[in-house]
Amino acid sequence: MARPDKAAAVAELTEKFRESHAAVLTEYRGLTVAQLTKLRRSISEHATYAVVKNTLTDIAAKEAGVEAFEGQFAGPSAIAFITGDPVETAKSMRDFAKEHPALVIRGGLLDGKPLSADDVRQLADLEPREVLLAKLAGAMKASMSGAAALFAAPLAQTARVVDALRQKTEEQSQG
Repeated sequence: MARPDKAAAVAELTEKFRESHAAVLTEYRGLTVAQLTKLRRSISEHATYAVVKNTLTDIAAKEAGVEAFEGQFAGPSAIAFITGDPVETAKSMRDFAKEHPALVIRGGLLDGKPLSADDVRQLADLEPREVLLAKLAGAMKASMSGAAALFAAPLAQTARVVDALRQKTEEQSQG
């Protein structure tokens, strides 16, 4: 690779692969510039969407140690480099693809593990991180309340027995 502009492009893509903890590879054949701009805006909170050159991206992926996209760089390719919530990005991309079938999700990468197109769709079907955390907190609170009741029950029972003994002793001493 003799040209400095290509070397710079590979270096930039390599850095994007290293900085992002997830990525989604797409084919965008048939989408207009306005539609691509709409997609970029819909995922901008959690990701950047870049139209890429296949050969340079393949080299950059190998340099970054990413093997998830091996053999998938063909035709017009674009990658969503995800630095935020991968579930929200996958949802936005799935919804956009429903509206614009020309966007084809080829596969993905999540924390170094390859994802198929179906895996990306399943990721999109997950509830947002905040909802999952709230459910986990609710389950933990419920189990804590149950544990507290379980531990308090013998104490309450002991207190009732002691109170009954006290009353019986008082009755016997008065009678």
